[in-house]
Amino acid sequence: MSGLRMEDVLRRPLITEKNTELMTRGQYTFEVAPEANKIQIRQAVEATFNVKVVSVNTLNVKPKPKSRAVRRGRGRIEGHGPLRKKAYVTLAPGQEIDPFNL
Repeated sequence: MSGLRMEDVLRRPLITEKNTELMTRGQYTFEVAPEANKIQIRQAVEATFNVKVVSVNTLNVKPKPKSRAVRRGRGRIEGHGPLRKKAYVTLAPGQEIDPFNL
């Protein structure tokens, strides 16, 4: 892996209502490093959790615009949140990850 260690690829599992439903189908969602590719994500999940990965789908989550008011008539400060990347990892049938015990 060029410039990105395996420990840095997976940041955290994403636990939401939708993702909990996907876990019953063998799909798990992780927040990953924005510069990580699908091959690196597959290798990191397989090495970390000792499972067989069938497929990896990734998507970039655009930053949300943020603004806040500044005191004493100076106006507003505009900006945005951080760029995030999510990976949907599908495991081989019969394999599972317990994301609550990480």
